[in-house]
Amino acid sequence: MELYKKVLRVARNYKGLLILAIFFMFFSTLTDGVSLGMLVPISDKVLNNHPIVFPGTKLPAFLTQLINKVNSMNPQPLLIWISAIVLVLIAIKGLTFYIQRLIMEVIGQRVIRDLRDQLFTKIQHMSLDFFSNTRVGELVSRLTYDIYVIRHAFTEGIADSVYYSFQLLLYLGIVLFINFKLALFVLVFLPGISWPLLKLGKRLRKISRQIQGKMADLNSRMQEAFVSMNIVKAFSMEKEEVKRFKALNRDFYKLILKSMRRTLFLNPATEFIAGAGGIAVLVIGGREVIQGRMSFGVFVYFLGALMALMKPVKRLIKVYNFNQVAMAAVERVFEIIEKEPTVRESESAIDLPLPCKDIVFENVWFKYEEDFVLKGINLKVDMGEIVCLVGPSGAGKTTLLSLLLRFYDPTEGRILIDGVDLRDVRIDSLRRYVGLVTQEPVLFNDTVYNNIAYGMKDKSPQEVEQAAKIANAHEFIVRLPQGYDTVIGERGVKLSGGEKQRIAIARAVLKNPPILILDEATAQLDADSELKVQEAIQRLIQNRTVFLIAHRLSTARRADRIVVMEEGRIVEEGKHEELLARNGLYCKYYRYQFQDVGGKL
Repeated sequence: MELYKKVLRVARNYKGLLILAIFFMFFSTLTDGVSLGMLVPISDKVLNNHPIVFPGTKLPAFLTQLINKVNSMNPQPLLIWISAIVLVLIAIKGLTFYIQRLIMEVIGQRVIRDLRDQLFTKIQHMSLDFFSNTRVGELVSRLTYDIYVIRHAFTEGIADSVYYSFQLLLYLGIVLFINFKLALFVLVFLPGISWPLLKLGKRLRKISRQIQGKMADLNSRMQEAFVSMNIVKAFSMEKEEVKRFKALNRDFYKLILKSMRRTLFLNPATEFIAGAGGIAVLVIGGREVIQGRMSFGVFVYFLGALMALMKPVKRLIKVYNFNQVAMAAVERVFEIIEKEPTVRESESAIDLPLPCKDIVFENVWFKYEEDFVLKGINLKVDMGEIVCLVGPSGAGKTTLLSLLLRFYDPTEGRILIDGVDLRDVRIDSLRRYVGLVTQEPVLFNDTVYNNIAYGMKDKSPQEVEQAAKIANAHEFIVRLPQGYDTVIGERGVKLSGGEKQRIAIARAVLKNPPILILDEATAQLDADSELKVQEAIQRLIQNRTVFLIAHRLSTARRADRIVVMEEGRIVEEGKHEELLARNGLYCKYYRYQFQDVGGKL
């Protein structure tokens, strides 16, 4: 119930529309009752020309007058009147049903739109550790399949819950009014219909969670296969990928079938119980008609209301079962919406002023899970200084600079810019002053222009073009089919590695940050592309505080200071010549990288 309340809280902005829909549901239900009531005069007066007789029931005065009026009419004009009334009722019923369904669909679509926006917004604001521990396919599944399931639960679940509740009360009132004792006798059969349906609901919820989890597995498998298609083809793994997908798809199919078997089995079982109750009514009620205590038309009315009563009962229980399926989806969606990011702004966070003094890593320790990957880092970098981080893979270089961007917070220690702890500043104000160029450029399926101006909509076309020129990108951009308006494909697939990297550098140039992080920016490029990118980087790093991460030590030689890391610690620090003279770890790397085949430098 608590989960359902969470969805309803999303819908509270549409309370007025919901009330209007409920009004039309109520009006539509009344037309059902009146239409069914037409069976009485048709069966008694029109077809048999017998008076309408209710079994020992004291009727309200207006109803007694109406029955007397009908009993005094001739069958033929009465038939014409009834036909006209039924026709009007059918039209009103159709119109009100259409309006209430349309309103509920509009509300449902708006709620799902809001819920999807809320979920995507929350995902965007989660810390990087969340994405390290959550598969992309899992997130896609929650934004698509789970939201789709919730939409049906809302538009159909709430609409049917209200509409069929009205019908249940209407038909229950009719049968109790006509023959109280006979109605109570029949209602004994209801638990036999309700119990198995309610029992099924709990089982369906469990199966539904398995189905949604398997859908997430399918999405993850597809996402990995599509993104890695070049590797799949290079290793001739198409058949193996198809085999993996089919296995997951088969498991998904089995779970769907398992759910459907349990749902479909209930229909014949409940029909049998309802049929047994109907036969009991036919025997007892038929005796009342034979003995003259009830007219045939009233008995038909009672039997019709009783049969109609079974529909809302079964429908409401099916809605309950369907909601159990949907609640599994709601649970998965709100599991993320209610999750708090590990990196959060304090309520008293301030805007970071333009950095002008230094950046200090003060006794910084950090771990992703159990083992520390940074251990007691102490480093001071003056503004305007170029610092190169060197060390083997896994030494903690990228992690250290991720802390500077507050992708993560230190487990122990602190990082300060101009003496201000990064935990005390607004995250967007910090990242406004930091530019990032990664080893694998991150580009979007958009135009070249929009990729360069990403996050900087206020920049003019002239500024974007100038940034591209500084990054050695303008020349190849103008050769593209639509120039700066060329869409470069998902992850920039239509560009070469060097071109993608220069677009990323142009983005950093346009941002013009005082602090710049270059993470292995030329590691995967050929000689010609590297030369062009290195020229762009040389222009980019002028008059900035720069952190370089480099495997190629030719890049490190240009730095004001080299920081050598190993196993999460700083083991050496100094200029290129100083570190060579110490004959330590840096010297070892240098000799390994630049020695020739004969082992000479």
